[in-house]
Amino acid sequence: MDLSRAAHLVLCWVLALVAVSAIAGGGALIIGSLSPDLATVLSPPPAYLKGSPFSSYLVPGLLLAVLVGGLHVAAFVLTVRRERWRLLAAAICGYEMLIWIFVQMIFIPFSPLQVAYIVIGMLELGLVLVLLGLFSPAAARGRRHGLLHIEFDVDAKAR
Repeated sequence: MDLSRAAHLVLCWVLALVAVSAIAGGGALIIGSLSPDLATVLSPPPAYLKGSPFSSYLVPGLLLAVLVGGLHVAAFVLTVRRERWRLLAAAICGYEMLIWIFVQMIFIPFSPLQVAYIVIGMLELGLVLVLLGLFSPAAARGRRHGLLHIEFDVDAKAR
């Protein structure tokens, strides 16, 4: 299996994983905010919302499910179907994941899950770069020869 095919398959799996976990996590936050009996099981402590623009986890849950989950579903579908805009959609998802976690870290104390999702966001972006051909052997040869050519031109002009 070549690098591009492997990157495509891994990207599909990562997009699907994040889509499912974001929709499930957003749903849990929504249910926890609507049902006080379930809030302690499904939602982080309400004290984490202090200093944030939210009074409950309803809006963050909706944002997580719709924005993060929804965009990952869309990127997954585009990637599986090999549509033209798949890499742009996957890149948007990678940046979105990083922004979501960085903002979350302002309000919620450190969690290993945050590190996992930062790595996943970086993985999404890395896979996009692989699929763009940045790490192909031909691209590496071209960069190497281009650098050598530039170095020789610089040496010739210095004489």
